[in-house]
Amino acid sequence: MAPEAPVFAALSLGGNLGDVRAAFRFALEKLALAPGVAVVATSSVYRTAPWGKLDQPDFLNMAALLRVTLSPRALLDLCLSIEREQGRARLEHWGPRTLDIDVLTYGDLVVEEPGLSIPHPRLQDRAFVLMPLAEIAPDMLVRGVRVEELCAGVAGQGVERVAGL
Repeated sequence: MAPEAPVFAALSLGGNLGDVRAAFRFALEKLALAPGVAVVATSSVYRTAPWGKLDQPDFLNMAALLRVTLSPRALLDLCLSIEREQGRARLEHWGPRTLDIDVLTYGDLVVEEPGLSIPHPRLQDRAFVLMPLAEIAPDMLVRGVRVEELCAGVAGQGVERVAGL
């Protein structure tokens, strides 16, 4: 069900195959053109060593803050369609990818549905998600804790700010 008023939602974008910055630009343009979506802020790009499956190239990651009138499920569906347009193939868990877009938060809503968990269940453990998010929304609350505070808890994970798009 769509919200009655716009809601702020946070996304994480990542990839390690092909021209990842171009994939990020494509995704942000598609999001901005989608009905019910306004891109409010985007972070710098960060380089991160692979997570989970280590024998692959480093990832680039960034965060985006949106104002949406889409439902959480519709926002996820939009993100998945953008991934597919960029050639995303889900061949192995934590494997290489052209583009990955995760819905991190949707206002203060908590969602547990098949294929959709908000806030993202591993957000608090991942510097590659928290550092970009803290850049654009340090005061955002996730499970009652400020993003900036969560970010301090994952310091030292080797995430490096490299530049903008």
